[in-house]
Amino acid sequence: MSLTINSLFSTVIPSLVGAAADEKASNPILSFLPLVLIFAAMYFLLLRPQRKRQKATANLQSSVTEGDQVVLNSGIYGWVSSVEDEFLWIEIAEKVEVRVAKGSVARKISADSKPAE
Repeated sequence: MSLTINSLFSTVIPSLVGAAADEKASNPILSFLPLVLIFAAMYFLLLRPQRKRQKATANLQSSVTEGDQVVLNSGIYGWVSSVEDEFLWIEIAEKVEVRVAKGSVARKISADSKPAE
């Protein structure tokens, strides 16, 4: 019985070690493939949509003109009464104007001018 165990260890174990060495010698590019796939998935699921939203927000904020009805990030609705470099004057009620940064505009409601009073 000891002869069969010895012969088993002398033939099987070196073949297993050789097979493991062959697996380690596989193409190194294939080992980086999962990392590349994860990065690609994160780009298409997270980064690309975020950049699209940022670009759309920047276009909206730069296209605001006098008379537009806008909603601010704080939820305040108002009409744009004046546009300065980085600021807007928003009329939120009759004879009530506030100065806000252009970056606080969340969306434009309409491009119509303010109704006559």
